[in-house]
Amino acid sequence: MKVTVEVALAPVAAADPARVKKAAERAAGWALGRASGMRVEHRSIDARGREVRLRLRVALSDEGPIAPPEIRAPRLRDVRHAPRALVIGCGPAGMFAALRLIELGVRPVLLERGKDVRARRHDLAAITQRHVVDPDSNYCFGEGGAGTFSDGKLYTRAHKRGDVAGVLHALVAFGASPDILVDAHPHIGTNKLPDIVTRMREAIVASGGEVRFGARVTELVLDGGRVRGVRLASGELEEAERVVLATGHSARDVFELLVRAGVAIERKDFAIGVRLEHPQELIDRVRYRRAPRDPRLPPASYSAVTQIRGAGVYTFCMCPGGVIAPCATSPDEVVTNGWSPSKRNNPFANSGVVVEIKGPQAGGGPLSGVRLQRELEHAAWIAGGRTQAAPAQRMVDFMEGRASSTLPACSYLPGVVSHRVDQLLPADITERLQLAMRDFGQKLRGYVTNEAVVVAVESRTSSPVRVPRDPERLEHPDVRGLFPCGEGAGYAGGIVSAAMDGVRVAERVAALLTT
Repeated sequence: MKVTVEVALAPVAAADPARVKKAAERAAGWALGRASGMRVEHRSIDARGREVRLRLRVALSDEGPIAPPEIRAPRLRDVRHAPRALVIGCGPAGMFAALRLIELGVRPVLLERGKDVRARRHDLAAITQRHVVDPDSNYCFGEGGAGTFSDGKLYTRAHKRGDVAGVLHALVAFGASPDILVDAHPHIGTNKLPDIVTRMREAIVASGGEVRFGARVTELVLDGGRVRGVRLASGELEEAERVVLATGHSARDVFELLVRAGVAIERKDFAIGVRLEHPQELIDRVRYRRAPRDPRLPPASYSAVTQIRGAGVYTFCMCPGGVIAPCATSPDEVVTNGWSPSKRNNPFANSGVVVEIKGPQAGGGPLSGVRLQRELEHAAWIAGGRTQAAPAQRMVDFMEGRASSTLPACSYLPGVVSHRVDQLLPADITERLQLAMRDFGQKLRGYVTNEAVVVAVESRTSSPVRVPRDPERLEHPDVRGLFPCGEGAGYAGGIVSAAMDGVRVAERVAALLTT
């Protein structure tokens, strides 16, 4: 007999398999010692860290042990002589699209403007150490996309958009911890993602697909309302009648080349704000009501949202035990984001705090949001001394509109410079952030403190552009054979949702090429 039970245990008990087994037997109504096997199917921690909640599959002694879950790895074919499709962008949408194309008998050719993950590390070091930004290889561009070096958070609410479990199983097959299959908020870690991404690329190539780095697309070749291929910065023409556009939310030159080609794009709502960093011990105290925290508990995280004058203000990409990362894609801008290693063992906790930007911005048109992003990022670059150093202000000083004479320690490696961030942002954004922080402080006692630092600017929360597509065909309504995909095209908001969108688009492309 096998049954599924749910138990809630103190962290010290949840860390002891024998105590978990006894709790499962009690929940099943069995005598102690009757269970022969047990498997965790879901694990979560309550908001204050007082309980670990487990969903367990347990078996009676005469049933034998319970086998671990079978990992559903992609079933890849040999596609060396199969029909061909171009995939522009080697982030999660592009890579999962390529894997699914191979499963369905199509040969993908991935074109990536940046470098492979190993070479890309040198360009990231150049940003932090020498303040040099390579426009084609940075935190946003290169093998694996922005997610490779930006944490690997896998939590998503987009369960109706596709097979979330399928994406997680694929990641485990390529080297992720099986814990991501059971954790309520799964997370891989920036230190582990590069090896996983490398194995995915090696599997694509071993099956007959192609991955080309340093292949930046500069022109979409059209003929009579159909795509015929793309031209690269090298001048090379890549011919194809099926093109998956999966270039990410920071590929602004792609939005511009679509406009030049007469391909319709649309402005999309997005968000802008700051990155806020606290000492992790302080967040542990705020959330768990104790410090230091129980070592069996993970570093505490938080999430908050409110409405201020008709606009949502919310925390974004919260990184416990993390680092603020420099994510500029041009030399004359400063952009922040955050990431955590798999152990989340850095002494700081950071999160975006951002304001919804709705409706067209000054100047109008589909690129008005892009223009606003650029203006604020360039202003942050100037305020930071025309380097990758970021303007920063203590939290209470930001909220009360005064300069910070000193700044606390900060994880942002290029360094921070004291500046009136409250004056750097548009007044309406600043006011909403100030009011929201007060609101969050009422919900999270101890959250508002001058031990925390506000760092500008958090501007790449999502794409400010949507590339339209037919809801059934998933093609651009005006350009046959062009398949907008993933976060950059406005159809996803993270690694898992982007991967699922890549799978959906790949299935549509394969249906057209193999029937």
